[in-house]
Amino acid sequence: MPFMYYYGIDWTYLVLVLPCVIFAFVASARVNSTFNRYSHQMSSRHITGAEAARQVLLKNGVTDVRIERVSGNLTDHYDPKANVIRLSDSVYSSTSTAAIGVACHEAGHAAQYAHHYAPIHLRAAIIPVTNIGSMLAMPLILIGLLFTSEAATSSGFVYAGIACFGLSTVFQLITLPVEFNASRRAMAAIKDGNLLTPEEQTGARRTLTAAAMTYVAALAVSLAQLLRLVLLFGGRRRND
Repeated sequence: MPFMYYYGIDWTYLVLVLPCVIFAFVASARVNSTFNRYSHQMSSRHITGAEAARQVLLKNGVTDVRIERVSGNLTDHYDPKANVIRLSDSVYSSTSTAAIGVACHEAGHAAQYAHHYAPIHLRAAIIPVTNIGSMLAMPLILIGLLFTSEAATSSGFVYAGIACFGLSTVFQLITLPVEFNASRRAMAAIKDGNLLTPEEQTGARRTLTAAAMTYVAALAVSLAQLLRLVLLFGGRRRND
């Protein structure tokens, strides 16, 4: 029995993955709590999230992006195919510092596309490959485990599965600079456009920082899962 298993317990999951999953859960909870906290801090200028997003777009010379309302809570996103920013009910017409921070962040993504920010184009380009890789990863590994009589074939399928899973880790890695850059663009626009007072900017900044940590957590989970797969199956050729 591999050293990773004692008494039927997968220690690779407990040691590597579970702490990252807990981190992700805490990060997600912190986003909600931070947004709820600063959703009660209203801007003195009474500017709405939709209006703030429009100001960020104009500051960046972007005039062809629509801003629409979408149902749900924190379902805000920029759709590059439709060239539209969709803001949730809690952001679109809200004048809170949290809503303004989120809206400006999404406008930051639109500005990234308009200014040909390389990482966001790279992320968009690998999404189809990443989706396919995520679907194929575990089936390939399982197929490899079935070819126990053919060591080379077995290892080939297993390594292909691990490589496919690694694509999702690459996606998460590329996502980090994209999200951090969008937040920097948002805060710069908020400050330069006087959308919020210095005191109110704290609410927007903390909301965006909490959101950014969810992407850090997602990368941590993906890296831990990848390392776990390598430890569990990466040495099959030697073991066989």
